Amino acid sequence: MTSIVTERIQQLEQRLAALAPTTIEIIDESHQHIGHEGAKDGASHFRLRIASEQFKGKNTLACHRLIYAQVGDLIPFPVHALAIEILS
Repeated sequence: MTSIVTERIQQLEQRLAALAPTTIEIIDESHQHIGHEGAKDGASHFRLRIASEQFKGKNTLACHRLIYAQVGDLIPFPVHALAIEILS
């Protein structure tokens, strides 16, 4: 993993700390998207697996909105894509 990817993962983790995650895993999937439009400029593709008490009683869309409120300004650069898995 490059230092740029590591920095981006750390940035996501710092931003998402506001949601007090009980589980968080950020996986770099950029290698699966080589040649895609966003990858041309060096933006990263990540998969986020996350659980939080703040998600209790909320539907998937509401959980995604909470996440994007924290990291939305990072899209489309330096994060081109963020696949989100809400864990229970």
